[in-house]
Amino acid sequence: MERCDGPDTGAEESRRRGEAESAWLYTLALTLAAVVATRLPGVRLAVYTDFPYHRADGRLHAEQAFALFVARLTGRMERLVVVGRLDPDPASARHPLPDGVEFVALPHYPALTRPLQSLTGMAQSLRRFWTALEMVDSVWLLGPHPLSLAFVLIARLRGRSVALGVRQDLPAYVERRHPGRLDLAIAARLLESSYRFLARIYPTVVVGPALRRLYRRAPRLLAVIVSLVEETEIVTPGEAADRTYEGPLQVLSVGRLDAEKNPLMLADVLAALRDTEIDRWRLVVCGDGPLRGPLGSRLEQLELGRSAELRGYVPVGSALEETYRASHFLLLTSWTEGFPQVILEAFAAGVPVVATDVGGLREQASDAVELVPAGDPAAAARSLLRLASDDARRRQLVEAGIRYAHRHTGSAEADRLANFLAVDRTSPVARRR
Repeated sequence: MERCDGPDTGAEESRRRGEAESAWLYTLALTLAAVVATRLPGVRLAVYTDFPYHRADGRLHAEQAFALFVARLTGRMERLVVVGRLDPDPASARHPLPDGVEFVALPHYPALTRPLQSLTGMAQSLRRFWTALEMVDSVWLLGPHPLSLAFVLIARLRGRSVALGVRQDLPAYVERRHPGRLDLAIAARLLESSYRFLARIYPTVVVGPALRRLYRRAPRLLAVIVSLVEETEIVTPGEAADRTYEGPLQVLSVGRLDAEKNPLMLADVLAALRDTEIDRWRLVVCGDGPLRGPLGSRLEQLELGRSAELRGYVPVGSALEETYRASHFLLLTSWTEGFPQVILEAFAAGVPVVATDVGGLREQASDAVELVPAGDPAAAARSLLRLASDDARRRQLVEAGIRYAHRHTGSAEADRLANFLAVDRTSPVARRR
């Protein structure tokens, strides 16, 4: 073992002081930049996202944390209007949005897997979107989605500038979420093809490098990293090194328990770990979704109920930060991803990451993540066991992750996005960012 728990040497103490001073100076510089920053003049932007919103406790909530990233544009635009369907059931309210976010509610309709039942709500949405355009002069439309395609036409008819946005590979998502549904697979490919065609005309924002390749023909293209992490939340390498790996080890999973996230693999990984070191490993799962019950059943079937804790939804904030810092590894088991926000959260907490080799992780952060084949619990368990005993490799991953988190804070990514969307979107500029 390269690291011991005894007193630090003088050199180590000097190194830690230097890290702390550098982090303090970096944070100070960003703070001063924020103080002198101004809103982008004349930019009045509407953002359409294809997931539901809810009202609960007098506040607007979104089902997905991506909306929190969108909300960061509020102080960077003259006006920001979020457009989305409002679900009257507050049960799925997850992420409260800041009070200053303006919201235009579209009629709620069932999932697109029931298209006939969704037609009325979507038809009414066209009229409301037409009216909402009175408030703005440009739109950012997330998709692929039938309404996004229609909204492009409406926005251009009203002379508004258009930019597209893509968060995930829709055909891959549908294939994993609805296996065996050929009709849905065909519909997803048609939507994807339509969106890629439009992306040859309009500037496009994508999440992660994998989607950047798919939409590379856009006249202007920006690949963002969805980050909610700020400088003050990022640990130093010295702080991360204080985490001990000598005793019990906690593996953390954070995210929705949906089919594309492959959460049942978590149980199989834990079983493989317990076969090797019976009483050392524990699994904590923060997230909710339709596969929470099956995951619990799988854990009980493998007699792992006492070694796992399903905490359900844990909101972004201090409780989730504390959970990261109490954990020794973050494990991602997804079949498909863009670039997951939870990766940034783990990097900021100095937690080593083991993840399936999907989406843009290899291209974007291979030096900071231990990658394993998708659907291979034995490989994931081997990586966790190896990292638990390899101080040097853990330190390498953690330090690379901390550097990555510093480069991709929420403020930095929101600034990049705001500046990209502020450019005249009708201009045939060929430069890519």
